[in-house]
Amino acid sequence: MKFKILKIFAFLLFLSTKSFAVVSVDITRGNLDPLPISVSDFYLDAKLNDNIKKLQLESKISEIIKNNLSRSGLFFPLEKKSFIQVPEAAHNKPRFEDWAFIKTQVLVTGKISLEKEGRLRVEFKLWDVVSATELSALAFYTTPDNWRRISHMISDKIYERLTGEKGYFDSRIIYVSETGPKVDRKKRLAVMDQDGYGVKYLTLGNELVLTPRFSPTSQHVTYMSYFKNLPRVYLLNIETGLQDLVGDFPGMTFAPRFSPDGKKIIMSFAQEGNSDIYTMDIKTRVVERLTDHPAIDTSPSYSPDSSYICFNSDRSGGQQIYTMRSDGTNVKRISFGEGLYGTPVWSPRGDLIAFTKLYKNKFYIGVMRSDGSGERLLTENFYQEAPSWSPNGRVLVFYRETPADNTGKGGGAKLWSIDLTGYNERLIQTPTDASDPSWSGLLSTK
Repeated sequence: MKFKILKIFAFLLFLSTKSFAVVSVDITRGNLDPLPISVSDFYLDAKLNDNIKKLQLESKISEIIKNNLSRSGLFFPLEKKSFIQVPEAAHNKPRFEDWAFIKTQVLVTGKISLEKEGRLRVEFKLWDVVSATELSALAFYTTPDNWRRISHMISDKIYERLTGEKGYFDSRIIYVSETGPKVDRKKRLAVMDQDGYGVKYLTLGNELVLTPRFSPTSQHVTYMSYFKNLPRVYLLNIETGLQDLVGDFPGMTFAPRFSPDGKKIIMSFAQEGNSDIYTMDIKTRVVERLTDHPAIDTSPSYSPDSSYICFNSDRSGGQQIYTMRSDGTNVKRISFGEGLYGTPVWSPRGDLIAFTKLYKNKFYIGVMRSDGSGERLLTENFYQEAPSWSPNGRVLVFYRETPADNTGKGGGAKLWSIDLTGYNERLIQTPTDASDPSWSGLLSTK
């Protein structure tokens, strides 16, 4: 399967030199009073041809921006029917009193035009209604069929300007698509935009696939698949569809993850009944053992700077989270709460570790600092696991299963997201049941 790689060019039109954030993000409490924002329809240049006009990008782009900002939980987009000023006039010179009248604090406007060489030019401006000033403006150049990605990139720029944090909208989520009865489940790798659109299936479902994980470049994924009941590790280029067998690992107990530089994968597998953590150099295929303990060591994840690894182990009698240096030394237990801890994964910001916790027959998704302090449980349910971080380390995606009824009917797995406050929990719509999600990095920085 081959996907088209599209180049996007961005040019700065104007950016205020004053550095400030309109929204103050408190990850420990949550933003319970979202910022009122208006996203006007973009207006079309009169010289656009009919084929471009038929796409109705003026409303589609603004709608995606509005939806992205709304899903973040930090913004409250106002309804377009309340807008007084038309898009073209608002973009050229907003009448700030009209926007203040409907109680918006920030305004987004835009213009769409076509360059001589056939490239689409999408320009946006961000306005502070309260101070009646322009905050920033940027123009993107790309092909007309790439308008959805442009919408996500604009959303990221707005998010960053207003919060002081990088956005996460121009990114993908890979997951395992599940169909069929429980006794004969068909599982395929699928990838989609972070908002659930553009689903593409990467495998046919002939073999069982598990736990896909993105590489740092977000172009490759590593995953585990069973061939004749034996686990194999694969590398897959999601742009070209080319697949590479890393190796057969008969005793694998947890699928691999990439190191931050993309040169190694880290995994756990059992030899002679003992599960330990290993790394493999992707280029040379040289395997190095990091732990050597009679307990079960599994679920490893690197810190963003590659200096440490978190993992879970039952070496203390119950399943807990540990950290160690990347060479396997200085092993420390960091979780000490009640219950069993699993699937730890380090935040891309390096400050937190997300985990799954089982306590009193309930599953929790939580976070703790890298030294184990500050544990916070974000959500609980019948069954949920496999948290994965957004590129900016503010949101987690995970999957949740619902129980079947007394006859065995119903149930299923779905993807959910939640931010670090625990207040913004949302279902991510997928065409089928979905599990084992992994969030890519920002595509615009790759």
